Amino acid sequence: MLRPISLTRQTVLAALVLGLAAWTIRWDPPCAAQPAAEYTRSVEAWRAQREADLKAEDGWLTLVGLYWLAEGPNAMGSDPASAIPLPPGSAPARLGIITLAGGTATFTPVDAPAARINGGPARRQVMRPQPGDYDVLTTGSLTIFVIKRGDRYGVRIKDRESPGRRDFAGLPWYPIRESFRVTARFVRHEKPTSIMIANVLGTLEEWPNPGVAEFTIGGTTCRLQAVLDGADAKELFFVFRDLTTGTETYPGGRFLYADMPKNGEVVLDFNKAHSPPCAFTPFATCPVPPKENALPVRIEAGERNPHR
Repeated sequence: MLRPISLTRQTVLAALVLGLAAWTIRWDPPCAAQPAAEYTRSVEAWRAQREADLKAEDGWLTLVGLYWLAEGPNAMGSDPASAIPLPPGSAPARLGIITLAGGTATFTPVDAPAARINGGPARRQVMRPQPGDYDVLTTGSLTIFVIKRGDRYGVRIKDRESPGRRDFAGLPWYPIRESFRVTARFVRHEKPTSIMIANVLGTLEEWPNPGVAEFTIGGTTCRLQAVLDGADAKELFFVFRDLTTGTETYPGGRFLYADMPKNGEVVLDFNKAHSPPCAFTPFATCPVPPKENALPVRIEAGERNPHR
C-alpha cells in the first residue's frame, strides 16, 4: 500500500514558482522578427559603398562650383574676376577661355601647361557636355566639364581637395528594418509615356515613365511613378517624399533605385533610400519629387537628413 506523501509549505511554494515559470515561458509572446543577418550585412555593405562614392575623388562632396555660360567668350581661372572663377591657388589666373556659340562650347587654353583633356595635353577643342559622353578638363586637383540643362550650358568644377570631402564624417541612417523592403505590383503603361519633373533650377524636364509601383506599408496603399535615368538605364528610378521629409529626412525628398520589374513585380528597398546630391552641394541640379510621388506615410528607413 502506498503511503501518502507529506508536502511541506516550502515544497508547495517551490512547485508553484516552477509552474508559473513554465507557464510564462510557454505563453510569452514571440519577439519581433529581426532582419536576417545576411540581409543586414548586404544593406550595411551598400551603405558603406554609398558613403565611399560620396567621398570619392569624383564624388559629390568634391563639387565646388557651377557657372552658367554666357554666349561668347567666358574667361576661366583663379582670378576672382573671371566669368568662371576657380578656387584660389588651384590654377593660373587665366587658365583658358570657354566660348559658347550656338550650343557649342569650345575651350581655348591660355596659361595651361599642366592642363589635360581626357588624359591628353589640353588644346583648343569643343567640349562635349554632360549628360552623355562628355569631355573632362583636369588641372592640379581640379576636374572641369560642361553640362547642359534644358537650353542652358554651364561649367562644373570639382576639387578633390575640397573642404566638404576633407571634413566628411559619414551619414546618419535609420535602423535597418526588413519590413521596409516591400514587393510592389508594377503596372506598366500600355504605350510609351513620360512625366514632367522639375529640378531645383525651376526647369521642367521630361522623363521616360515606364509604369507605376503599387504597394502597401502600414496598411496604407501607396503608388510611386517610376522614371528612367537616361536612355541606357538598367534600373528604375524613384524620386519621392513622405511624411518624414523636411524634418527627419532631407527637405528636397529622397531617391530610390530598384531592379527592373520581373513577373509584374518590383522590389522597393527603402533601407537604401538616400538624399539627392543637393543635400551635399549647392552646385547640383537635382530633380524634385513630382506631386504623384508624395507618399501619405512615414518611411522611417534609409538615409536621414545629413544636416540634422
